[in-house]
Amino acid sequence: MKYFFLSVAVSSALSVVAQNRPYFENGEAQVVPAFALTENWIREDLWVETDFDTDGDGKLDRMHVDVTRPLETNNGLKLPVIYESSPYYAGTAGNDTDLFWNVKQELGIVPDAPKHVEVNQIVKRPIISNSQVKTWVPRGYIVVHSCSPGTGLSDGSPTVGGTNESLAPKSVIEWLTGKDNGYTSREGKEKVFAFWSTGNVGMTGTSYNGTLPIAAATTGVEGLKAIIPVAPNTSYYHYYRSNGLVRSPGGYLGEDIDVLYEFIHSGDPEKRAFGNKTVRDDLMRAHMDRATGDYNEFWASRDYLNQMGPMKAALLMSHGFNDWNVMPEHSYRIYSKAREMGLPSQIYYHQGGHGGPPPISMMNRWFTRYLFEIENGVENDPKAWIVREGESRSEPTAYADFPNPTAEPVVLYLKKGGNDAGTLSTIKSSKKKESLVDNVNYTGEYLARIKSSDHRLLYTSPTLKSDLHLSGITELSIRLASSKPAANLSVWLVSLPWEDAENGEIYNNIITRGWADPQNSSSLTESKPLEPGTFYNLRFDLQPDDQIIRAGQRLGLMIFSSDQEFTLHPKPGTVLTIDLRATQLVLPIVGGADALQKAIE
Repeated sequence: MKYFFLSVAVSSALSVVAQNRPYFENGEAQVVPAFALTENWIREDLWVETDFDTDGDGKLDRMHVDVTRPLETNNGLKLPVIYESSPYYAGTAGNDTDLFWNVKQELGIVPDAPKHVEVNQIVKRPIISNSQVKTWVPRGYIVVHSCSPGTGLSDGSPTVGGTNESLAPKSVIEWLTGKDNGYTSREGKEKVFAFWSTGNVGMTGTSYNGTLPIAAATTGVEGLKAIIPVAPNTSYYHYYRSNGLVRSPGGYLGEDIDVLYEFIHSGDPEKRAFGNKTVRDDLMRAHMDRATGDYNEFWASRDYLNQMGPMKAALLMSHGFNDWNVMPEHSYRIYSKAREMGLPSQIYYHQGGHGGPPPISMMNRWFTRYLFEIENGVENDPKAWIVREGESRSEPTAYADFPNPTAEPVVLYLKKGGNDAGTLSTIKSSKKKESLVDNVNYTGEYLARIKSSDHRLLYTSPTLKSDLHLSGITELSIRLASSKPAANLSVWLVSLPWEDAENGEIYNNIITRGWADPQNSSSLTESKPLEPGTFYNLRFDLQPDDQIIRAGQRLGLMIFSSDQEFTLHPKPGTVLTIDLRATQLVLPIVGGADALQKAIE
């Protein structure tokens, strides 16, 4: 079933337009000509006072707030608000690799910290994005932006997932719902009220800007009715670590949470020293544990899944299945919890990389329902929208949920020959062990494409005779031994034969990936050195996915050690030995074992 919108009858639409008031068709807020006149927009720079002081100056931090609203709101018209908060409006530090952690190191050591960097502050007003303004003000919304703590003209210090990054948007929303904590200036005492707001607020944004709506929602603040996070980071541990393994987001190998802190710290230069010591040095670098990658209280405090209890906002998630920066698990874990809590929830997944909001009509219906409180039936729509391979992102396919409810776990086993091409089979292996030698000088793509290599183990299915639909979480249970006390473990699920980038799409080759630290086989919070030659059992999830593997392709499970794109780079030579009889892959196949058998028979 393709995505469609329920028609909602609207009487006297033209007369409503003539009155310069919002109006609705097909369950969506429509462009009002008077609201689209940019020359009539009222734009204000204001400040909202919080209840915290995170820059150590003895005064409560104030957040810089940018407001754009139609002229009609000066004449008694109240409208709902779409709000975006960001640390990026005032610029960031550069991407010089010297600013990142050096990944060329042996595992388990305490590395030298990277160089410090300072953001060159924009003296004048930060450049606030106009994308939300152009989209929503003509449709009858007020658009509000704010610089997050320690960025731009906002006070405070960035904490990258710390409490103040949740409480700052909470304070802004409280102001939008009537609290008297708004001011006309950063230091002054003249108050200003959001008299033009109905008190119904929605939040959206992409990446870090998509993280902050979730942060705000976890406070349970009244007035935040709906959020649409796009590619949000919902756990800083999952952003920088995988199952105890030190891992970095795609495109920024070597980055870590302290680097991100410096990357966004564009606030008052005179107050940065306090944050650098208390946040970056005494908190982050003292507790982020780049040596072991273990999960600890520091990381737990920066996981929004742990804070969802108070959340009340209706949730529309958006993510790309091939986002190797903020990986697709980030949205799925929050969506799953929201569904469990009974919150109105939908998820939109596309086949691309980082970013990509839902279609504007889908967002419009969501905000119309929960901000204008128009009964458009959105809560009865399918819960999952998946952009199928080769399809337009504006035309997702509807499913009852994600994972597809008809998907069933199918167990596959590994049969000998992995240095060449072993077999994925429904029958257990009779051969006990196969080995690989770690060598980070070879990319994952090279290892997946080459016919034979001692540096990986590759197991493939027969060539598919019909399409095979995967939907959900792929699981790997593996029994392995290492020749050294520490080793990386990387796993790719691929579609073969490999297609060159110029001839294919992002999803054609890599289906999903996963990483783990064998030292954390028994505990995520306490790693233990491996005894060389001793076998350990690990079970972990790969990234969620929903993909149709085309007939003529083969599924391939590739096991290797160091991933040039994502892991630390130890010296080559570590030997990993896999016990095939105690290793299995569980695939979420739509139609289950029968569908797999049909595809390979």
